[in-house]
Amino acid sequence: MDLIYLDYNCFQRGFDDHEQIRIQMEALACQEIFWRAERKQIKLVWAFIHEDENEHCPFFERKLEVKRLSRICEELPWSQDIQKKAHDIQQKTKIQSKDALHFASALHIKAGYFITCDDRLMRQAQKVGGLQVMNPTDYLRHKP
Repeated sequence: MDLIYLDYNCFQRGFDDHEQIRIQMEALACQEIFWRAERKQIKLVWAFIHEDENEHCPFFERKLEVKRLSRICEELPWSQDIQKKAHDIQQKTKIQSKDALHFASALHIKAGYFITCDDRLMRQAQKVGGLQVMNPTDYLRHKP
């Protein structure tokens, strides 16, 4: 069973402006990933940094929906090891602090996949290595 770490933007993708085909496709792909997790076909992780980002979300209904989705995920608490990995990642790349915490969390749990809708983060994370980095539509192409 795949262990997947979703970047926070995947939890929010369904709320984004669906004028662009790419956003529509990614939103549908994220919906499919959540559906698979609900049916225990894959495992998702909800880390302390997800919780932090969700707490700072200014949109109440988004917060509620993301919190609902978090219940189908395994929880990952903060640890000194994750913090250190995130710091090391920031020293070696141009990855911002929150994104570094997400990627360090994925590495810490030995996820098979780190999935994000952020192209810049994807490029930087691929340079770090350690797990497969892709967007949600590519994951579904890879794992139909």
